[in-house]
Order: sequence, then structure tokens, then C-alpha cells
Amino acid sequence: MQPIKDAATDFLSQRRVAVTGVSRDAGAHGSNAVYRRLRDRGYEVFAVNPNTEQVEGDPAYPNLTAIPGGVQAVVIGTRPERAQATLEECAGLGIKQVWMHRGPGSGSVSEDAAEWGRAHGITVIAGGCPLMFKPTSDASHTVMRWMFSLNGNVPRQV
Repeated sequence: MQPIKDAATDFLSQRRVAVTGVSRDAGAHGSNAVYRRLRDRGYEVFAVNPNTEQVEGDPAYPNLTAIPGGVQAVVIGTRPERAQATLEECAGLGIKQVWMHRGPGSGSVSEDAAEWGRAHGITVIAGGCPLMFKPTSDASHTVMRWMFSLNGNVPRQV
């Protein structure tokens, strides 16, 4: 186990990141916010959505396997019941860093899938948001990190 801050630093040191669950209709969707922020902060970020070829003016990919050159890390922003399949795909591709996005609700966290991933050598952050940690954070996400740490939606250890 390692402190969440260390796990977040390791995750955010990866420069090629896929974000699953990025919506065609951006709005306030959490995956889209993560996708945009990572892109704006200089990450090479890839949208994963099997139902469209384009998201926010960028190419979208139906799955992780379709991303040219692969990725180093994945943010899961889909329903929790999809997390297992994503982790299995990560394991098959050798991806070792996964973050299951979670804000005020259950988010994308599946504890069973997280345990499966860990048992297969993947570092899984099961909760919180990459935007709550430097170098991608802002003031509002920093406050959310503090609040969601109190109720367990941001894990203290990974």
C-alpha cells in the first residue's frame, strides 16, 4: 500500500493517458472534464467511446487496443460494471496504472475490479479524481479532495 498522494504522483507522471467514458455531449460529464484538463496540461490524451469516432473535436477510439502506440495509464470514467472489462484489457496490454474516477457518488469504482487489477500487477486508484492532485489540480478540485477524503470517496492508501 502507498499513500494516495504518491500513487497520484506516479499516475500523473505518465504522459500518454486514455480516458474511458468520454461523452459525445461534453456538458459537465466527469470524463470529459478529466479529458480536457489533461489535454490542456500537455498530456497526450485519448478519448475512449465505442459509440462515436470523435469527441470534443478529437478522434475517439472504441477501446484501448485501438489507440495507436498504446497508453501508459487509464482513467476509468464509465459505469462501475464496465470497470472489470477495462482492467482485463489493461492487463492484456501491459498497462500498469489505472484510476477509477469518483466524485460525490459511486462514480466508476468497482471494488471487485480494483482487487482483480491489483492481483494482476496493476496499481489501481479506486476513487477521487486525477484533477484533485498536482500538476492537474485547481482550487475547487483541491477542496473537493479534502471533502471527499472525509467520506472515503478519495482513498487514503492505494
